[in-house]
Amino acid sequence: MKKKKLISLVLAGTMVFGLAACGSNGGDKKSEGDSSDSDKVVKVAVVETAYGADMWNDVAAAFEKETGVKVELTIDKNIEDVIQPQMKSGEYPDVIMRAVGSESAITETFIKDNNVEELTDVLDMTVPGEDAKVGDKILPGFTENSIVNPYGDGKTYLMPMFYSPCGLFYDANLFKTKGWDVPETWDDMWALADKAKADGISLFTYPTTGYFDAFFYALLHETMGSEDFTKALNYAEGIWDTDGAKKAFDIVTKLATTVEPTTTANANDNDFRNNQQLVLDDKALFMPNGNWVIGEMAASTPADYEWGMMGVPKWSEDESQSVYTFTEQMWVPADAPNMDLAKEFVKFMYSDEVVDICLNNKTTDKESGKESDTPVVVPVKGAADKLPDGVTKDCYAAATADDVVAVTGKWATTAPIEGLDMAKAVYGPVESINTGDMTVDEWQKQLVETWEKCADALEK
Repeated sequence: MKKKKLISLVLAGTMVFGLAACGSNGGDKKSEGDSSDSDKVVKVAVVETAYGADMWNDVAAAFEKETGVKVELTIDKNIEDVIQPQMKSGEYPDVIMRAVGSESAITETFIKDNNVEELTDVLDMTVPGEDAKVGDKILPGFTENSIVNPYGDGKTYLMPMFYSPCGLFYDANLFKTKGWDVPETWDDMWALADKAKADGISLFTYPTTGYFDAFFYALLHETMGSEDFTKALNYAEGIWDTDGAKKAFDIVTKLATTVEPTTTANANDNDFRNNQQLVLDDKALFMPNGNWVIGEMAASTPADYEWGMMGVPKWSEDESQSVYTFTEQMWVPADAPNMDLAKEFVKFMYSDEVVDICLNNKTTDKESGKESDTPVVVPVKGAADKLPDGVTKDCYAAATADDVVAVTGKWATTAPIEGLDMAKAVYGPVESINTGDMTVDEWQKQLVETWEKCADALEK
């Protein structure tokens, strides 16, 4: 059996101008002294996502029960807005859960300021309540890439926390009803587009252009190959003039002609669900997304609906298929007041108890009041195997198949660049290409100019 290949790629994120740097407060770490565990408090700040808040409350309660340490939990959809004023006055959380690539770029800012604590030693620590070491439980590849090691020094600074396979989601029942095969290559994809069009169904839609990140990373890896793709992530000169880049441009250009016409342009936090609904209503066949969409759209998903997920189609039949794997990260500010407790909490996140809490996570739709399963998978060996049979488990299986290359990573982090929104620069033009307001040549030119700026900022 072939081993699954995990491509460890370069960290990056969207750097937004005007974000205040979070410098060191120069203060000494608070000592836990001789106080009892019941007197100790660890401050944990996490972003609220589609996973909801209840899961984190359960994790905090489990940690308190296991260690006797009280958790002061701050959870908010805009966690940066809550904690940044506190940090400016020298009050830092002990632990922060915020992935790279957020609009605020708070994680990237801490990295650039050398304000994240090294957590390599956590990998050799024993999980609270268990005999296993943290590093022995984490899936291979998740601590061996430049997301967790942004400085290239072989050390771990960001801990991989949750992971989600991303790909093209579709109505599996529709394919069965129509007798259509799921396309393996781009030639298959275009042939399917013609079949679907004859039945009044568009080939493609997207929630927002931001969702092209997962799609575009995998596509570029498919068309460029691993070596040139890594160069692209590091802003190599001339990378957008390569044959691999041209293949990707051609695919996106052709794909734009297949977009469902009622797809909401520049979709906001509400409109993106309307675009996702197009796949549920069989008005569009595919959309780029992550497995979280299953829970996110549960309230409007028919009972007999069967989600399917595939990776990016192959450029040729003799290649492996690329699947992008989105990861989230937990980290500790260098100025965390309770460093030992921070590490204690981080290592507890890899316990079997937390794995099960996350797998059994449920969320309630605010509009309908309907509760749905929204499992969250910690990158611990065997965690995904515990998922109940069904589409979510199938998504994880598809991302780890023997003939699949799992692609992880982001554009390389640079010093802040005035006026640059990386997501808008890279993916925003797709919207304009779809409407005809921008040509692919103009998009390519914009990428070349952006890469020149980023390469310069990377050297600073």
